[in-house]
Amino acid sequence: MGLLHGGANVALAETLGSLAASLTVDQEKQGVVGLEINANHLKSVRSGKVKGIARPIHLGKSTQVWEIKIFNEAEQLCCISRLTMAILDKK
Repeated sequence: MGLLHGGANVALAETLGSLAASLTVDQEKQGVVGLEINANHLKSVRSGKVKGIARPIHLGKSTQVWEIKIFNEAEQLCCISRLTMAILDKK
């Protein structure tokens, strides 16, 4: 259909949120894994690049919630996603 696939938005959102979450923990002692993700696709993207920005909503001891916004080259919001991460102790 000539559109950016919604799954690509979700993959970008989970990548950004997972990376951001991993930067908030002691990676020698803890790891992060995704629990749940949702996304609302607000505007189609037919060409060009997109950028995503991840911001924490909740940074707890065992879970984190992240908001990820994805924008087109015109800085228009194309997708908003919420990602819940689990914080696991390494054994």
